[in-house]
Amino acid sequence: MATINDLVLVHLDRKPAFYARIDDITPDAKRGWYQVELLVLSLPPQTLVWILEETHLQGEEYTMGGRPVQLRLIPLKAPPQPGSPAPAGKAKVIPLVRKT
Repeated sequence: MATINDLVLVHLDRKPAFYARIDDITPDAKRGWYQVELLVLSLPPQTLVWILEETHLQGEEYTMGGRPVQLRLIPLKAPPQPGSPAPAGKAKVIPLVRKT
């Protein structure tokens, strides 16, 4: 289930539409529903608040105004473990200051 600070890909009409970060999830007045604040990762960024059921946060498809919508969780890449070997290959340091 998607939760606060998760990155989701929002599908509209069964096609990828935009990425968003879930900023907040608060219970709605209607039992079993939640107000979900989404930060749309666009230029400029936009904030949306959608009222969704828990199943919608789990990736189930639903409709808004007759259009199919789905939130798909983007899995995070695991950080490297301490003490793990460095990636293969040579790294090159590029100086930012020009020599005169």
